[in-house]
Amino acid sequence: MGLRAWYRSTGADLPFQSPLPAHPGVAMEGYFWRISDPGSGRVLIALNGVNRGPRGPWATLGLAAHPGGFLRVAAHPDARADARAMGAHAGEAFSADDRRVRVDLGEDARLDVTIADPLVWPHRAFGGSSLFQTVPALNQYWHPWLLGGRVEGTATLGDQSWQLHDAQIYAEKNWGREGFPDAWWWGQAQGFAERGACVAFAGGQVHSGPIRTEVTGLVVRLPDGRVVRLGNPGISPVRAEITDERWVLHGRGHGWTIEVDAAAPRAASHVLPVPPPSQERNTAGALEHLAGTLEVTVRRRGRLVWSGLSALAGLEHGGLERARAELLRRGADPSATHAPPTI
Repeated sequence: MGLRAWYRSTGADLPFQSPLPAHPGVAMEGYFWRISDPGSGRVLIALNGVNRGPRGPWATLGLAAHPGGFLRVAAHPDARADARAMGAHAGEAFSADDRRVRVDLGEDARLDVTIADPLVWPHRAFGGSSLFQTVPALNQYWHPWLLGGRVEGTATLGDQSWQLHDAQIYAEKNWGREGFPDAWWWGQAQGFAERGACVAFAGGQVHSGPIRTEVTGLVVRLPDGRVVRLGNPGISPVRAEITDERWVLHGRGHGWTIEVDAAAPRAASHVLPVPPPSQERNTAGALEHLAGTLEVTVRRRGRLVWSGLSALAGLEHGGLERARAELLRRGADPSATHAPPTI
């Protein structure tokens, strides 16, 4: 293995190196798509976590939708992440790249959509993790590579059949050592009055060896197409105040000030799985809201540039203990896991 290949196997990427191809040495490479249809108030998410366990690769798969509370999750014994481009696959159950997403978790859990006019991440030097993408062996990296686009296709969600026409789409990937941090928070919103606008953030406890810090990355695509990214400690810090029902962020740097205030009722959340890759199973790990509210205000050197409101925000608060406590509160079995069956 050459030096460059070894470096990427730690999860890190050099400046001007695309984070989209798979990192061959990490335990988990997660791929996530989120579709918002403001006209109908519909939202759905599709996810594929490509995990590397002791016996080889396996996948964490999920499909969820609002309204209706639909959720289908599974573990799959076949998983592959593309090493040359953006792509994640799991046998016949999941296949996705930068132009199409297909999911088949049973006759009542299917998605098939195509993506047109993609609004991709515009900054060539660094991805969503910014300078942190160059640090080897972090427990988590993040890259929101698709900040908009048009979706056409169909979805079967329980007893509902959806026709998706001109819906909006967002996509990201995250990767790192042994799954997710001990605690994290995340959010994403489209469905603003201005179609091209998009907000995304992700934060948590980041560490590599003795280096430990708490970081929140905040990205806003303005209606005019500019993409602002804050979240480097000391340069463009983002302060986050997070509870199970509210996400409040304040970021500043490079002349920009961004404020986010988002909320969703805890009782409306899905409990999503996360993979401990080495254990070859999924376990409850995150409270995920599909349609919260999010207000954002962006200023440049004190002058208001843009403000927006979305009622279709995705909001997440993650952590194994938090998710297990929520399952107990709902009377469910927090010890239930999803072993890798053949789908």
